[in-house]
Amino acid sequence: MSKRLKTNDAEESEEFFPDIQAIEYRPDASPDDTLCFKHYNPKQVVMGKTMEEWLRFSVCFWHTFRGTGADPFGGGTLVRPWDDGTNTLGNCKRRLRVAFEFFTKLGVKYWTYHDRDIAPEGASLAETNSNLDEIATLALQLQEQTGVRLLWATCNLFSHPRYMNGAASNPDAHVAAYAGAQLKKGLDVAKMLGAQNYVFWGGREGFFSLLNTNVYEELSHMASFFRMAVDYKQTIGFQGQFLIEPKPKEPTKHQYDYDA
Repeated sequence: MSKRLKTNDAEESEEFFPDIQAIEYRPDASPDDTLCFKHYNPKQVVMGKTMEEWLRFSVCFWHTFRGTGADPFGGGTLVRPWDDGTNTLGNCKRRLRVAFEFFTKLGVKYWTYHDRDIAPEGASLAETNSNLDEIATLALQLQEQTGVRLLWATCNLFSHPRYMNGAASNPDAHVAAYAGAQLKKGLDVAKMLGAQNYVFWGGREGFFSLLNTNVYEELSHMASFFRMAVDYKQTIGFQGQFLIEPKPKEPTKHQYDYDA
């Protein structure tokens, strides 16, 4: 697949992996041929469905295109020639183009993202939303061109310092309100891009010390947050399924969504 992904953006599109063709199913390929599927046949029918229908693989944008390879023992190790390391809109659009070329050549039908993975935080909520709108417009163009669909979207309500004490459960009403506004925009964009699911993960929801918290109150605030999200989903007619992602004591020992 050497076709270039063309967009309506002023910056000319380019091919980022010109030497890589579409990855095909070749069960008889030689051991030296690593750029093919030797066991996974997406068109094989099992119990009335193809394998690609049973296994809806998606590429996670934040790991694959935003992760740095850092760990507790050292800094980032991943080198991406197309990424200049900035959070400018131009660089964000380039990342997205690279991603969709990767999706299509790999043959993956779905992708997923956090809002801050694809669009940078601005100096204000209005600027942040404008950034997301601009990137989402490009994402929609690329989805329509390639047929790759959005399996799920989510908002990053944990990385920014404002969320150090949680988002929905934050004791500062201004922070909780900001989280609600970010979620509102996130649902608008998820609907625009046809997300099949929307995920909630509260990595910083919860208490730091039992000496300065009210667990019932904070859980009640989280429940109210979810109820408002459901109400807004119904208001805008978003058809995606809501999912809560539990992670047992990861990254913190105290987070509230530790199981299902």
